[in-house]
Amino acid sequence: AATATTVTRDSLLNICMDAKHHKTEPGPEGQLYGQCVLWKDNACCTANTSQEAHEDQSYLYNFNWDHCGAMPQKCKRHFIQDTCLYECSPNLGPWIDQVDNSWRKERIRDVPLCREDCEQWWEDCQDAVTCKANWHKGWNWTSGTNQCPQGAMCQKFKFVFPTAAALCEQIWSGSYLYTSHHRGSGRCIQMWFDPAQGNPNIAVAQYYA
Repeated sequence: AATATTVTRDSLLNICMDAKHHKTEPGPEGQLYGQCVLWKDNACCTANTSQEAHEDQSYLYNFNWDHCGAMPQKCKRHFIQDTCLYECSPNLGPWIDQVDNSWRKERIRDVPLCREDCEQWWEDCQDAVTCKANWHKGWNWTSGTNQCPQGAMCQKFKFVFPTAAALCEQIWSGSYLYTSHHRGSGRCIQMWFDPAQGNPNIAVAQYYA
């Protein structure tokens, strides 16, 4: 039984999910771009994917952040960071879930985000504007990029997402979980960290695995 447990636990660590742009296994990527550079020592994303994560109209998912007018830069950087974490992190194994989409076989669910990461995201985005609480589905894609569905009203994030928890938990249909754990506690995933200090999410994945 002990061996079986070890196999399962290890199979959750240092892996890439089976999704649209992920590498089959993590490894060093010397040329990661911009905000994704935190993962260059061991990444599930390619340099090309990391570059596209920063584009307003990226070919990764043809997703337009500016669907209700220009998203402020201080807000957009959180979405870029969220994309970098999703595409590049090899430490999300404990939260990978099977799905049957045309574009991916796996997704993340209930990743415990550090309180500060979630609150800062909400703080910097409260005056940005959107027309939907769940960005995974329900868009009008007829133009090839996401547009607000008919009758959906553009309003500030703080009205669409009244709390930081609402933002983190609803925007990608439950991919993240808002926690009261603090950065550096070893109990929550950080979207942001100082790579010079090492990647704190390795220990977090080990804890939850």
